[in-house]
Formats: sequence, C-alpha cells, structure tokens
Amino acid sequence: MKIQVLQENLSKALSITSRFSSTKVQLPVLANILFKSHRNKLLVIATNLEMSISLSLGAKIDEEGDITIPTRTVTDLISNLKPGQLEIITEKEKMEISAQDFKSSISGMNSSDFPSVPTVIDNVDFKINPVTFQNALYKVLFSVSVDETRPVLTGVLVILHKEGMVLVSTDGFRLSQFKLRSPEIKKDLKVILPKNALHELVRLMGDHELEFSYSKDDNQTLFGVENAVLTSRVIDGEFPDFERIIPKKTAITIIVDREEFLRAVKLASVFARDSANVVKLEIKKDGIDVLAESAQYGSQKTSVDAKLVDGSESIKDFTIGFNYRFLEDFLTNVEGDDIQIGLSDSNAPATFVDLKERDYLHIIMPVRMQS
Repeated sequence: MKIQVLQENLSKALSITSRFSSTKVQLPVLANILFKSHRNKLLVIATNLEMSISLSLGAKIDEEGDITIPTRTVTDLISNLKPGQLEIITEKEKMEISAQDFKSSISGMNSSDFPSVPTVIDNVDFKINPVTFQNALYKVLFSVSVDETRPVLTGVLVILHKEGMVLVSTDGFRLSQFKLRSPEIKKDLKVILPKNALHELVRLMGDHELEFSYSKDDNQTLFGVENAVLTSRVIDGEFPDFERIIPKKTAITIIVDREEFLRAVKLASVFARDSANVVKLEIKKDGIDVLAESAQYGSQKTSVDAKLVDGSESIKDFTIGFNYRFLEDFLTNVEGDDIQIGLSDSNAPATFVDLKERDYLHIIMPVRMQS
C-alpha cells in the first residue's frame, strides 16, 4: 500500500475508530485498526465483535493494500503530528509514515485474520433526520438498565411499523417511550439494540441523513452516517410487555412548571441522598409540596404551584414517594416549560409527559413508604 492522506482527516478518523477496538478478547488482531486502501478511498476499520465501525477517507492511492496496526500506537502517533500531508507505505507487516520533518516505522499484523466488517449498506430499511433521531435517543437512553444480569434491559427496544418507529427502554423502576412518525419505513421489525452502540451513534451523527438496515441472517443492525458505517449486534431475548405497565388512565392529572419542579427536587435531594434517595410529593388542590428528611441532617419542604386538570379537583390529598434521581433524570432530559403528571394512588405507576413533546411518555414507579 502506498497512499497520501491529510493528518487532520486521519487523526479524526482514528479518534473515532479507536473506541471500537478491544484488548479484552482472545483475538490479538482486535487490538488493531485495519487500514484498507481502494480506488481513491482509505478505509479505517475497527471492531470488538459486539460492534464495529468503518470510516471512509479521501486519499491519493498510488498502490492499494491493507494492514492492521496497533490502535493506541498509531492513534497517539498521528494525533501528535502537525497538520498536513502524510505519506503511508506498507511493506509486509510494517507501516512507514512520513511527513515533512518526521518518519516512523510501526510493526503491524496481516489483515487476513481481521473479521469481516460491513463498509457499505446495501439495503436501506429507512432514512431519518439525525436531529430527530438524536432527540429521541436522548429521551430513552437514560432509562436503560445497567444490570447485566438482565441483558434485554441493557438495550433499547426499537419497533418499526408502517406508521413509524417506537423506542422503549426500562430498568424495572422507570420506563421511557418515544414515538417517531416516518412514512418511509419499508418493513415491520422489533429488535433490542445495545446502549453502547446507540451512545456511539449519537456521537457520530451530525447534520447528515441517517440510514438504517437490519440483517436477520447476521443478527445485526447497520447505521450509515455520511462517511461512516456503524454495525451492532442485536440483543437476544424477549423485551418485557411494556404496554401492560403503562396506565390506561389516572385519577389525578397535574400540570407543573418544569423548572420550578426541578428546583424543588434538587433542593429535596440535599436531604434525600441520606435517606435512600426518597423524596415525598404531597399532592394538594393548590399545588405540590416536595419534602425530604434525613435523620442525621434535618429536613426541608418546597411548595410548587400546580394546576389540577378538570376532573381531578374532587380527589383527596395524598402523598407519594419517588427516587429523586429518577425525577431529576426526566426533568433534565426534556425541554418544555410545563410537565403533566398523572397519578392514581401512592403505589401505582405515575406518568410524566412533556407538554411540548407529547409523543414522549415517561413512567416512574413510586417508592413504598411506611405509614
């Protein structure tokens, strides 16, 4: 291989692909990045077998070829070079990198042992605006479980149908659901995508249209973003029947100012973090009192104005408890001015809706409190 490529382009590509290589598996070649030149493109590829990335860079190709190079070595080296033209030549299992005032030789490995990684998407199932999809992912990723003993909860359920897409996540204590309307979806599908792959996708997406494809034979999904193809395995297993968890109706519906409610929750958290993170909401006809107490440090109460929606005025006052972190996560991940809260009793799931974005629904299970 003999090519010329800009340092700034290669350094940016390596900073992305380096996140996908792995040193924790038995295949030593997975600790390397694959360089593959073809026609007028340089492909930079990495994989950890769970997910992979292929980036395409413009380059002057004098001789085609391929080689794998240790990830950290080549990434650190290229990132510290000056911007400008680089010449890269490979001979057997060595890569020579030359710049105006620099020359280096790096030992690599033959590319024949490197796993096959998709570099193009042949069959696109749908395309979507990246800003729209990013926004939806932000709204559901924080509810994904970190408990690896239940793998199906460590990802986001993606449902495709003729009317659009539904994203769902839950950790058993809360649930997020976001509905996206898209007329271009070509097939019905239900898959669970790992949170790590979706976090990487969020980092990759810019202003360019996102392409999505699912391969049943390979049990993997492919995402195309500008000059990159991200591939991720699908999590096997059955996602919980989330629709059973969503209340069909609630006895009380309250509308509160998001920023005021968030401020009250943060004030309560000062004492709640010393008492199992529990904050109490006292629901009254003229508002909500947000309370927290600590046996060691004291207590606090913040009153927040609230509007009872028609039909809720006759309900008696009651108290319900929540993990303050769950309330804070929801309130910081929505942008609307007003939040609609649906409650039934102190032991039933509560619904939270951003009135600016009604296609997004969040459910939080209350904390059982002693009488």
